[in-house]
Amino acid sequence: QVQLVESGGGSVQAGGSLILSCVASGYAYDIPCMGWFRQAPGKEREVLATLYTGSFGGTNAYYVDSVKGRFTISQGGARNTLLLQMTSLKPEDTAMYICAASPFCVSLRTSDDQFPYWGQGTQVTVSS
Repeated sequence: QVQLVESGGGSVQAGGSLILSCVASGYAYDIPCMGWFRQAPGKEREVLATLYTGSFGGTNAYYVDSVKGRFTISQGGARNTLLLQMTSLKPEDTAMYICAASPFCVSLRTSDDQFPYWGQGTQVTVSS
């Protein structure tokens, strides 16, 4: 069973930056597909960015249009860690940010129904 724990959320002013981190445990091998999603109160969960890491280490990333150029998804330094660097934050970025993982994928995943494991989330609040 894969467990995911997010950290790095907080409160920032518009235009600020945050780096979120997600650590996956409970799986002995590299997890090829991980991603970041968010859910604001009263809204559906939405994909932000996902990352596929191939068996030889090459990566492929997907970004939703609303975060392109502002957010960067990447692997962390340790096995099965995922980062989300967020810049130029806007009040509309306020949400719970949630990490997801799929140990069984063979290509980039871009929707939440393709990820079986989820973290509890970390709150990001952006004030104007």
